[in-house]
Amino acid sequence: MFNKLDYTMVVVSDMDRSVSFYRDPLGIPMKFQSPDWTEFLTGTTTLALHGGGVAAKAPPAGDPTKQAGSCSIGFNVDDVDKTYEELKAKGIRFVMPPTQRE
Repeated sequence: MFNKLDYTMVVVSDMDRSVSFYRDPLGIPMKFQSPDWTEFLTGTTTLALHGGGVAAKAPPAGDPTKQAGSCSIGFNVDDVDKTYEELKAKGIRFVMPPTQRE
């Protein structure tokens, strides 16, 4: 029925800041950009940013990975620990360190 996941969309409140995050420290190449929609090339799946989101007043209480409506984006890398340290050195904050999941 389904061949693959074609794209993942993230609703953002600040398109310029969001584009800078995915493009600069993460180094993901851009495919398309407009004021309200931006796409990044991530292999066979497109990462899309949709503008117009409303900024949250405060982070959700409790474990953010268990909040209804939340989602996670996973990237395949050659060395997760090395990538984690490189991104931390660029000032990227993580909710939690890399974790082995089975």
